[in-house]
Amino acid sequence: MLGCINKGITSRDKEVIIPLYSALVRPHLEYCVQFWSPLYKKDMDRLERVQRMDTRMIKGLGSLPYEERLRELGLFSLEEGLREDLITMFQYLKGGYKEEGDSLFTRSHMEKTRGNGCKLLLGRFRLDTRGKFFPLRTISHWNNLPREVVDSPALDTFKIRLDR
Repeated sequence: MLGCINKGITSRDKEVIIPLYSALVRPHLEYCVQFWSPLYKKDMDRLERVQRMDTRMIKGLGSLPYEERLRELGLFSLEEGLREDLITMFQYLKGGYKEEGDSLFTRSHMEKTRGNGCKLLLGRFRLDTRGKFFPLRTISHWNNLPREVVDSPALDTFKIRLDR
């Protein structure tokens, strides 16, 4: 898909390339990444390489280091999957997948909790084989979020508050 954009679009402006990348390429890279969570560095490097190539295509940014290009374009690294994990967690707890979230997560019933009022309990397991599973790797990050982020009324508000 990135090759089609590269060969089919003559403009290399940020206003043209970024919307095409966000609509046509990035969803393929992020598809179910919360659940299969690349365990190996080589798998993550393959995904990240596509985004590196895209940011290098933009006029005036090719010579900058990758992290500066991301900052300039307002994109997030795919290696930092925590943002997407927390967005998915919000959808399971308060959004469209609430029924599934109730069976997937155990809520704390303590009245006096510090931080946000939607704390989740982390199960205990004898072996560490489940440590990379979506619920287990995101619960501690969710519990550390401030109350105003967790109590967001809508997904768009949650994203804005999370980025802050």
